[in-house]
Amino acid sequence: MAGRSEAGDGPRVAFRLEASAPIGGGHAMRCLSLARALADRGADCLFLVNSEAASVVPALAGAACRVVGPEPEAAVAAVRAAWPDGADAAVCDLYRWTAPEERAFAPAARRLLVIDDVATATHHCDLLLNQNFGTDAADYDGLVPPGCRRLVGLDFALLRPDFAALRPAALERRRDVRRAETILVSLGLTDVGGITGRVCAALATLPDFARAEVVLGPAAPSIGRVRAIADADPRFRCHVGLDDMAQAMLQADAAIGAMGSSSWERCCLGLPTLAVILADNQRPTAQALDASGIVALAGDAAALDDAALRAAIAAFLGDTDGLRRLSRASAGLCDGLGAGRVAAALLERSL
Repeated sequence: MAGRSEAGDGPRVAFRLEASAPIGGGHAMRCLSLARALADRGADCLFLVNSEAASVVPALAGAACRVVGPEPEAAVAAVRAAWPDGADAAVCDLYRWTAPEERAFAPAARRLLVIDDVATATHHCDLLLNQNFGTDAADYDGLVPPGCRRLVGLDFALLRPDFAALRPAALERRRDVRRAETILVSLGLTDVGGITGRVCAALATLPDFARAEVVLGPAAPSIGRVRAIADADPRFRCHVGLDDMAQAMLQADAAIGAMGSSSWERCCLGLPTLAVILADNQRPTAQALDASGIVALAGDAAALDDAALRAAIAAFLGDTDGLRRLSRASAGLCDGLGAGRVAAALLERSL
């Protein structure tokens, strides 16, 4: 791997990730959280992304980004163009890369962290991060090199610092809420299959809430439908590209949300959630959280008809005791400090 950066410079960290309508924006959002924690420790971060990424995740516009091709060699060349002596560390968050691609990318940096969600493939890395509920370090036996440090579980969840900062106020607020007045609807930046519009249409038929705050990405297919619902029902407010999700979660009494990185944000703030599965890789975690009483599970979006979706939402919002139980159980999972722990581990290994 490459040598150290010049004396006096801060650590140099390259991120390789992608965002698109099929992939979603979760990889980018969690890497941005890690980049912020690294920047707080003096690091200089560079994002190597696909051409669609910035349109799917507007927050990338504020980061140093270079568009690269799919092959690992293109990412190595981009790192060398930015830093001729290479990066001190690199982070790879790509489902389609496994050990062969990671080995080809490794010359870009002295240390490589791979972010993974399913322990099914071999990886070539110095550190392996899987932040998901129910994962065990032993799941990676035989899948990572000897000496690879395994950062596994929600102690390492990559959240922005806003969530840890608001956690005490959120947990205090949950103690006093008697019913779900404010509902946060947030089903992913890419709004797979127009699920946000379907949820809002079902929610609009229910009388027992005061306000629905609906968050969508700028390319979400449901924007028109949600705005039409909001025009007809003043309880609904449509937010395209909401900047302060932590504050929105603090103010909400319950959420209808997708699985993924936002799950751990909601847990950090003890926000009771009705989860909707939008992709096959979300199913094991969603089912494990449901079985443990940490979320309520509506089911797979593709398999839920509108009547079943409405019934699931009505049952969730109508169970006040259940909402309190979900809040307590979810709050115990994640303290919101994981990005700092991962940043410290990565820089410790790269310096």
